Amino acid sequence: MKIGFYSPLPPAHTGVADYSSALLRALRRYGTRYGTVQPGSPGDIALYHIGNNQLHRAIYRRALENPGITVLHDAVLQHFFLGSLDRDAYVNEFVYNYGEWVRDCAHDLWTNRARSGADPRYFQFPMLKRIAETSRAVVVHNPAAARIVARHAPSAKIVEIPHLFEPPPEIPLAETLRFRTELGLKPRTLVVAVFGHLRESKRLHILLRAMDRVWASGSDAVLLIAGEFASSDLDRALAPRLRDPRILHTGYLRESGFWRFASITDLCVNLRYPAAGETSGIAVRMMGIGKAVACTEGEEIAKIPENACIRIDAGATEIDLLAETIGWLAAEPEVAKQIGENAAKYIVQEHAPQQVAEKFWRAARGFVL
Repeated sequence: MKIGFYSPLPPAHTGVADYSSALLRALRRYGTRYGTVQPGSPGDIALYHIGNNQLHRAIYRRALENPGITVLHDAVLQHFFLGSLDRDAYVNEFVYNYGEWVRDCAHDLWTNRARSGADPRYFQFPMLKRIAETSRAVVVHNPAAARIVARHAPSAKIVEIPHLFEPPPEIPLAETLRFRTELGLKPRTLVVAVFGHLRESKRLHILLRAMDRVWASGSDAVLLIAGEFASSDLDRALAPRLRDPRILHTGYLRESGFWRFASITDLCVNLRYPAAGETSGIAVRMMGIGKAVACTEGEEIAKIPENACIRIDAGATEIDLLAETIGWLAAEPEVAKQIGENAAKYIVQEHAPQQVAEKFWRAARGFVL
């Protein structure tokens, strides 16, 4: 059996590219017993990796023309269509998904699309019907995504496969301590970090307000922001705040840089609201190397054990919960270490490359043999 493989790959600045590169390595190692995997080849069955941005435009089109297994990294394609279609095509696609009676709603969403990064309405209409109905199977990473796909295409074959974690090269403790010293960090300074593309839904404005409370209380903590702004409006709005000397802003990090900064992190804040049904590759990576991660409570993280992840409710108490959590971990750093150890055990058990690759091979073989 030959599996075709369609996805952005490094050096593309996207988590899907990093994930797909790791999955390719795992499939090739595992697949020697059953066949081969070939990027850019139709194969006996194709894997199409689809995300909510324009890097996936050609892949999406091919997935409709030659249906195979679609790996849905985001269970919301609303923003993909806003960026790839004109007004009429967008409205027609919206109507295809939800019916003629919502045509006026579609026109309104198009007109106000500048708000799409934070307005919950855009996340309430994922627009998955066409790809879900056409694909021979849809792979998702969590129950939330499975539920969203089923709502759009009740007859779709949905396969839930955990997000892959490929362990990085180990960074010696002495090197990590040296790097912290180079950055001017004290031994007990709590490093709170946000990684990845910075958009409104990652709640950076909420985190900054929480950090203000932490600093006002006298807790020793710094905020690391490692990523590029996906929204120029958000960039302009937060630019004055990022001049604070207690905030380190690095911009986009390639693999080696990411793992270097990940090694000095004590708490990764990985909030998502409104949610897009995605499993965060950054959260999986940070948990995999034994770091405490704070995530927005929701169905996306339902399978993570309570003691392996810090859950933050979105809404009125979000700032309070986040500030209290950061202050708690700054005062008791051993708690963050224990949560990270629990997280690493869970990730090793459920997200190991060979296990994930085997699940993909089983899904593919079901359509070929």
